[in-house]
Amino acid sequence: MRILIYSYNYHPEPIGIAPLMTELAEGLAIKGHEVRVVTGMPNYPQRQIYEGYRGKLYCTEERNGVTIQRSYIWVRPKPGFMDRILLEGSFVLSSFLQALNGWRPEIVLLTVPPLPACVPAALLAWFHNCPLVVNLQDILPDAAVNTGLLRNKALIRVFESLERFAYRQATKISVIADGFTENLLKKGVPSDKITQIPNWVNTNFIRPLPKDNNAFRQANQLEGKFVVLYAGNIALTQGVEMVVQSARYLRHLPDVAIAIVGEGRALESLKRLRKRWKVEDQVTLLPFQPREQLPTMLSAADIGLVVQKRNVICINMPSKIPVLLASGCPILASVPQAGTAAKAVGQSGGG
Repeated sequence: MRILIYSYNYHPEPIGIAPLMTELAEGLAIKGHEVRVVTGMPNYPQRQIYEGYRGKLYCTEERNGVTIQRSYIWVRPKPGFMDRILLEGSFVLSSFLQALNGWRPEIVLLTVPPLPACVPAALLAWFHNCPLVVNLQDILPDAAVNTGLLRNKALIRVFESLERFAYRQATKISVIADGFTENLLKKGVPSDKITQIPNWVNTNFIRPLPKDNNAFRQANQLEGKFVVLYAGNIALTQGVEMVVQSARYLRHLPDVAIAIVGEGRALESLKRLRKRWKVEDQVTLLPFQPREQLPTMLSAADIGLVVQKRNVICINMPSKIPVLLASGCPILASVPQAGTAAKAVGQSGGG
């Protein structure tokens, strides 16, 4: 089968949706399918176009049996709201031309976010008279509204219209948690359109490893410590600031260390908080590690943190939950009790 995957994020971006879509595309190619990926120039999480891709409008690559068609995007290191609109708009316009430049697909798979990409993906499916599968990694615009990122009432209505358009045009909608299913059913999406497929983990790559002689512990002066690890995106839905603030209550436990691994610009604000609360000895802040070092980093932890703000209920599922579980690391979750994350951690028995 000829499969076209429409995904804003893809390899070599190390976290979030990119590794999932990369593994999916390459797995389908291994099974004998022809796979084309329409994506943007790599930029996440630094929000800067990677070296080797700057100044290009388009480029096409082949990797592990997958054709990767990249297109220009507008991206800024510290995006404001209008920057995000321009980013998603630039991807919508530039990617559609790339999507038309290639063989005729038999199915189109769109991953959301970004939500506006549903327009070119739907047009492409209509043009080629083929099914459109929408894979929801976040419920938008609910996530943007609940976190305060989207406040303009007119724009909220625009994005709600885009959401309805995406669900109406989709042949099937795959969701990653049952809370997403509940959300869509309340919005009138037919149940026979919805299929729940949780995100996966490559357990040949992410697996339990010994803590003895652990390179991550050795490199960051964590040997002999009880390590509490938060690793991943530091965004509006999380509230990682509370982790730094809470470290004040661990000053009498010098053997406990909190390690927060994230994107450099996000760490800058946490550094200021760390200084404000005088917890430099308790909290270690580290940049993202190379993906090949991820299993070692996860195995260095005695506890893995998952944190969410109280208004993140059925709109987001942290990808770090299955990754931590696959590494054998128990989870300490500070999440809404009625949310999808709480249910996933509770059902796992690993929290």
